Amino acid sequence: MNDDYSFSTRAIHAGQEFDPTTGAVVPPIYMTSTFVQDGIGGFRGGYEYARGGNPTRDSLQTLLASLEGARHAYSFASGLAAEDTLLRALLTPGDHIVMGNDVYGGTHRLVNRVHVPWGVSLSTVDMGDLDAVRAAIRPGTTKVLWVETPSNPLMKISDIAALSAVAHELDVIVVVDNTFASPYLQQPLSLGADVVVHSTTKYIGGHSDVLGGALVLNDDEIAEKVGFLQFAVGAVSSPMDAWLTVRGIKTLAVRSERHSLNAQTIAEALVGHPKLDAVYYPGLTTHPGHKIAAKQMKAFGGMLSVALSGGSAAARAFAEATTLFQLAESLGGVESLIGYPSEMTHASVRGTELEVPENVVRLSVGIEDVDDLLADVLESLDRL
Repeated sequence: MNDDYSFSTRAIHAGQEFDPTTGAVVPPIYMTSTFVQDGIGGFRGGYEYARGGNPTRDSLQTLLASLEGARHAYSFASGLAAEDTLLRALLTPGDHIVMGNDVYGGTHRLVNRVHVPWGVSLSTVDMGDLDAVRAAIRPGTTKVLWVETPSNPLMKISDIAALSAVAHELDVIVVVDNTFASPYLQQPLSLGADVVVHSTTKYIGGHSDVLGGALVLNDDEIAEKVGFLQFAVGAVSSPMDAWLTVRGIKTLAVRSERHSLNAQTIAEALVGHPKLDAVYYPGLTTHPGHKIAAKQMKAFGGMLSVALSGGSAAARAFAEATTLFQLAESLGGVESLIGYPSEMTHASVRGTELEVPENVVRLSVGIEDVDDLLADVLESLDRL
């Protein structure tokens, strides 16, 4: 697929050539665990065993690389499986990682409770403070700067280009979790990042029916390490999950536009609401990261959070009061979801610097009619 084609065109066609045997427009799902060889070592198309390679997974990886403007992409069974593989590829005992103090709780848990006991050290810092980031980096020891923007769930915005410049001065690899934005809204590699991480479960899959993760990058040396670990450790995406993810990607552009428009409308309507202390959405001009977000994002996405003035009790009541916004973990699907991060997605970081305030509720704004969604939110707030 020619990279000169637009994003929306590549989202539908990259890695998706029609089946040469039947002419089927949609490539088949290769539901096989192994491949017949033309004699010992005579692999057909390079395929030997499904852990090492599968045509359906390869089509997804080709597509992801195209969408992020990268040479390499690797698909995994979950976002955390992708993250774990990357950390194994980049870190050894004695190394240090600097992570934003507002990252997804599962990411922090993975590093703090799995990799730290194996000898990796971890520091968290406000990624909006470049001087603090520079001070947190230990020259020669810090190997990774881990950035998440927009962050989960407080929607903090980090300047990818500026952080990449600081990190590269000190020979540190920059990893950006691009899950909230998706490659349609934000292109971290073009801004200087070295590796992009996705939970493809979210906006990339987009329909709450598939679990997956991905790593996307240009560096050939890192790619070789990641590719080896994908094969050797084996946390690969299944053919069905890869196929579902590809199907979701075909509508990523139009879905992202609708998610962003709906979230912007709801965020603006909630500003100044008497039962809210704050609305966290980078599309608001009052958001402290608005100018940076406008510079590095195509639109502002479908995620927003609110802080209830009534504290924890009000937040819990609100999260359980909505109808169209269903109470569930995850995000990025066509349907709207609501969650209480303190007890759900970020329960593992209570008592740490990453602890989410107990009055915060997170909304994943879907692509339903925005008037219906807004009425659901406002009526639920009125009942508190």
